[in-house]
Amino acid sequence: MADKTSSAERPASVTVGGREMRIRTITFLVLGVLAIWFIAVNTASVEIRLWIPTVTLPLWLVLLVTLLVGAALGGLLSRRRRSRG
Repeated sequence: MADKTSSAERPASVTVGGREMRIRTITFLVLGVLAIWFIAVNTASVEIRLWIPTVTLPLWLVLLVTLLVGAALGGLLSRRRRSRG
């Protein structure tokens, strides 16, 4: 059966190791590796002020929590945008 989608409607992709991958997926993986590397090399302790208390935590933990919260918010926003449009 003929493919009815034009090349303009298909997501951009490249072939990696004989397997076709979307550029969006590759970008996500590269950014994920860079974020994990950045978190791993920042191991010093920092003081964080949480309105009233001040806590001392390892910087890697603060960065990891920030990454996870950002990813969750990004996922919620993209899901909301897809449901609207």
